[in-house]
Amino acid sequence: MGYLFDSFEEDLLCGVDEAGRGPLAGPVVAAAVIFIKDHPIEHVRDSKKLNEHQRNELEVKIKKEALCWAIGTASVKEIDSLNILQATFLAMKRAVEGLNPQPDFVLVDGNRLPHWNYRSEPIIGGDDIIPEISAASILA
Repeated sequence: MGYLFDSFEEDLLCGVDEAGRGPLAGPVVAAAVIFIKDHPIEHVRDSKKLNEHQRNELEVKIKKEALCWAIGTASVKEIDSLNILQATFLAMKRAVEGLNPQPDFVLVDGNRLPHWNYRSEPIIGGDDIIPEISAASILA
């Protein structure tokens, strides 16, 4: 498909997605996931296409089998102070910064990126086509 990340042989590819932007009833939550290279987790897909039982089973599997994962949040107060987009970016940044080890490249579901120092690319519909982003959508 011609994505920038296709041209790299990244050891640590991270996927990022968020939840909580739609309803605005609470904090925005973002997750970041790095899989063990060449060790995909089967049946991972966009969380919106899974039932609750499947999401719960995959959440346990991702937390157990991924190289690392992290959750970042932005509070309602931060949403009110920054706006929802900037609060979402803050949650994403916190999630990625919480990873150990840190990623070589970050793929973010959507069409925009936070301002950060990570090599990264936004992927529209990434939660349905990039396994690491799918895993992040399940955790978020």
